[in-house]
Amino acid sequence: MNELKLTSLLQQWFIEDIGEGDLTSESIFAVDDRGCGQFLAKDSGVIAGISIIKKGYELLHPEIEVQLLVQDGQLIEKGQILATACGPIRYLLTGERVILNLIQHLSGIATMTHLATKNLNSNHTRVCDTRKTTPGLRMLEKYAVRCGGGFNHRLGLYDGVMIKDNHIAHMGSILKAVAKVKEKLGHMVKVEVEIETKEELLEAIEAKADVILLDNLSPDKVKEFVALIPDYIITEASGGITISNIADYAHTGVDYISLGALTHSVTSLDISFNIVGGKKA
Repeated sequence: MNELKLTSLLQQWFIEDIGEGDLTSESIFAVDDRGCGQFLAKDSGVIAGISIIKKGYELLHPEIEVQLLVQDGQLIEKGQILATACGPIRYLLTGERVILNLIQHLSGIATMTHLATKNLNSNHTRVCDTRKTTPGLRMLEKYAVRCGGGFNHRLGLYDGVMIKDNHIAHMGSILKAVAKVKEKLGHMVKVEVEIETKEELLEAIEAKADVILLDNLSPDKVKEFVALIPDYIITEASGGITISNIADYAHTGVDYISLGALTHSVTSLDISFNIVGGKKA
């Protein structure tokens, strides 16, 4: 993760949540009241974003001491203590929700990605994400995919070309669309073309696309089309592929399978923060 960007994002999110101050914690606790809390896994999965605990509390108060007990990408078990934080208790509780929201969400993404790669069970085909991310969270969500054993597709519109049906419809053909792009851009930018039919596939090969995306095709069709594509062209399959059916694509020979569900359809991993030695009447 980019530390400078993470700091800036956390500042924004803390300002959104805290506003003029934490009315509850500031009313109950004195400035010098101290305590310790534990981040506890309430479900099993893959952890991602654990350093957010340290960075978040560092921004809130310099005297908070955080001990991280796990590393990103690690498999964790229900009941496992993930980290401890000790310091002024009002700040521990003020930062709790923003920090938990983030690491729960990122760990959900890492856990789903891990499950996808496990179900695929391929030494060749890689699982990757898409641009179907939450606005403002893309850097973190794509990082979480890597924590789960996946790979990143393009980070945004700025670092790769993907020619889709609307681009092709406007230009009139794949050949014209690819030629137009290559006329404008340098040799460092890869050009991907999305295809659905054999005719489109052959045209994308003729156009010398760097990557060909096989969209909404069955495993048998993907295998058939991949066999026609020269080895120097990277292949990707997407559309209609889920966690439950991804194994059907394991022997198609495709290089990448991209899943939007890794970032837009995840369930957060349940993690809690508990003050140690607290008392309830």
